[in-house]
Amino acid sequence: MLTPQQIQSYQENGFLHIPQIFTPAEMDELDRELEFIIQSWAECHQGWTGPWRKVYMNDETEKKSRLVSIHDLQFYSKAWMQAVTHPILCEAMSDLLGPNVELHHSTLHAKPPETGHPFPLHQDNAFYEHANGHYVDVLVHLDDTCHENGEIRFLAGSHKEGYLPHITQTPEGPCTPHLPTDRYLLENTVPVPAKRGDVVCFNIFCVHGSHINQTRQIRRMVRVGYRDPENIQIGGQSMGRPGLMVSGHRPRLNGMKPFPSEAA
Repeated sequence: MLTPQQIQSYQENGFLHIPQIFTPAEMDELDRELEFIIQSWAECHQGWTGPWRKVYMNDETEKKSRLVSIHDLQFYSKAWMQAVTHPILCEAMSDLLGPNVELHHSTLHAKPPETGHPFPLHQDNAFYEHANGHYVDVLVHLDDTCHENGEIRFLAGSHKEGYLPHITQTPEGPCTPHLPTDRYLLENTVPVPAKRGDVVCFNIFCVHGSHINQTRQIRRMVRVGYRDPENIQIGGQSMGRPGLMVSGHRPRLNGMKPFPSEAA
């Protein structure tokens, strides 16, 4: 599905913009279903914690800033189950990861109007640590993005450095993992604006973040994580649970047993 040039660009930069994976009709259905999920299941909260907030926002904005989020949209909607197993998307993931691809999770990140939550520079591996970089995160765009509403931004080539130490503790206690704001700056990143129906994918080690949503419209993205099933998870979100195989099959490694039929 991907061209050799696209694959090379991903390998070199750590991210790739793939236009129009989803059709307008598919997006219309995902819009309707996402609205149901937001109204029925999602939570609106302060968002990520830590000293980075004082760097990215002034005091008034920081107090008002909110994030709407929920994990695993495929558990709440058939349309989103079809989205995370979309044949064209999964074929692209196979081009980047190899023949065997496992769905790991999905997460909604919606930035409300005017004070929608920015994200400090970080690696996603800090939230669901894996043994290697054979893991691709995909941002499904429900809305067009631009600087004003906080498009995704990347530090090109940063995935080649592997995992970087993140700030997780402050004098006040634990905080959301993020990279030091005096060393990792948003102004040094590459913006990747995208259209509704596009996806932007990136390596789990690629450093990224985004500015605040300054517009009067919500900015919605759904992150979907895919991995080589042989890439062992070490800790974090969705640890210990199997995911759907969306391409190929799951190799049986030494010592592996079939998955239990009941919850532990």
